Amino acid sequence: MDIPQYDIKDIALAPYGYEKIEWAYRNMPVLRAIEEELIREQPFKGLKISVSVHVEAKTACLARALARGGADVALTGCNPLSTQDDVAAALADSGMHVYTVHGDNEEDYIKHLKMALSFGPDIVIDDGGDFCMLLHSDMKHLVPNILGGCEETTTGVHRLEILKKEGKLSYPVIAVNDARCKHLFDNRFGTGQSVWTAIMATTNLVVAGKTVVVAGFGMCGKGVAMRAKGLGAKVIVTEIDPVKACEAIMEGYSVMTMDEAAPLGDVFVTVTGCKDVIVGRHFAMMKDGAICCNAGHFDCEVNVKELSEISVSQKELRHNIIGYELKNGRTVCIIAEGRLVNLASGDGHPVEIMDMSFALQAQSARYIAANGRDLAIDVYQTPEVIDNRVAEILLDTKGISIDRLTEEQERYVNSWDF
Repeated sequence: MDIPQYDIKDIALAPYGYEKIEWAYRNMPVLRAIEEELIREQPFKGLKISVSVHVEAKTACLARALARGGADVALTGCNPLSTQDDVAAALADSGMHVYTVHGDNEEDYIKHLKMALSFGPDIVIDDGGDFCMLLHSDMKHLVPNILGGCEETTTGVHRLEILKKEGKLSYPVIAVNDARCKHLFDNRFGTGQSVWTAIMATTNLVVAGKTVVVAGFGMCGKGVAMRAKGLGAKVIVTEIDPVKACEAIMEGYSVMTMDEAAPLGDVFVTVTGCKDVIVGRHFAMMKDGAICCNAGHFDCEVNVKELSEISVSQKELRHNIIGYELKNGRTVCIIAEGRLVNLASGDGHPVEIMDMSFALQAQSARYIAANGRDLAIDVYQTPEVIDNRVAEILLDTKGISIDRLTEEQERYVNSWDF
């Protein structure tokens, strides 16, 4: 298969992309510190790395750090609506292999994933598991060359755990999503802020005084609920996990089923990683003008297809907002086609948040480069030393010092003989 260096919208957009990348880079001190080590040590020299992550400025900084560490990098998106064409152009202009266009249809999206894999990677960095899906189906022939992979998000880790449980996993993977410096900050604070930034910018509506329904109270859901509450909304949480439901109650939120919440909500945000969280019967009960969006990885949580089937008309009410008029005369509004709202309708997580997440990715990829040949096929937690180092670098960049255990304290906490 003859693969071009890039397949993007327009290389002439590169100057705008460079501006975005440099702004992100200046606000990513942790990744910059890691990059300096990569440049000095060249741990990826002679290796190929395929990356499927949202193609925007922060991701560009990760891809560039890997390349400066010696890697030959191929980059593609993990969501058709999150690609920023100017950023893709800048990376292609700099000599990187880039295969993605904003708004790709399903066929082109898969084509671009395959193009990014076709140059035969040694390491894969995945966000949601689409690379993993292809490497376990249409592109199995590439697996023998793969040292290992890194997975960025909850949905992808879940898919990997299923493969592992079924005995089908073909290469070792580090679950970067589960690192403390990822899920405690990216999933909670990153998702919490970026979801509401996107919703507010897209709708130009106030949040205070509204009833917000958050489906799912994992780390991402906690962040979305926390920020909605801080903006003055009344928050309802729906859950399937009784412990998480109890936690939501203790946080001061109302907890109920989606059937009960549907008539009450003004804004609905799904953050579950599941499918059919909001379906036809829920839409039929919603208020006129109710807004639905999704902050989970895939566009199956809000069943837009079913909404379309039960609607009598559809109309773009505002950029990235489609209104579906129902037989009862009410209109339900969908943001960003039900895709990942903070990226399909915004710029994604704040730069400083992704600084931590992508520093973890770079370090985890370096770990695989050094140890992949000796790793058994499994899903691994991010090594604690990597997690702690990212936190230590961040504290150092802020000029913050923390306490250290004395020798006596070390003995005390590591012994049962007091």
